[in-house]
Amino acid sequence: MSFGDEAEVDYTTAKGRDWPSVRQFNVFLANRMGALLDLIRRFEQPEVRVVSLTVVETADCAIIRLVPSDYERGYEILMAAKFAFTESDLLVVKLPDDDRPLLTITKALLTAEINICYMYPLLIGVGPMGNTAIAVYVDDFENAAAALESQGFTLFTENDLSE
Repeated sequence: MSFGDEAEVDYTTAKGRDWPSVRQFNVFLANRMGALLDLIRRFEQPEVRVVSLTVVETADCAIIRLVPSDYERGYEILMAAKFAFTESDLLVVKLPDDDRPLLTITKALLTAEINICYMYPLLIGVGPMGNTAIAVYVDDFENAAAALESQGFTLFTENDLSE
């Protein structure tokens, strides 16, 4: 075994990220007038827009869950403005063409024993056909994606958001 500069280390992981996902920013804002406007104004530009947004308010701060149309540009905006934020993966699922699309999606995930932590709709049509979709945060992304795809659901990626 060798250490130091001559050591050959393979940096691949045993389990790679192989599910379709969309990155969400979880932005922490002070509960003060105009804070949300300041955040949204930074994203409403020709090269990037807000695709999905939800607000979780607490006594001390608000957590803004935000999906931009361009992840890299969104990251740059948040870093430049020095916002406190984290990131997480979402599954973005096309709503099926039936009478009860949310029931259909939630039943599919329950069948696979996947816990849904939260979900919220996208503000724009997704993909080349402008499909309606829902963002879903689950406790097991890989199995959730596999379960949904095996049951015929369409999952979108970040590339679909910019179309």
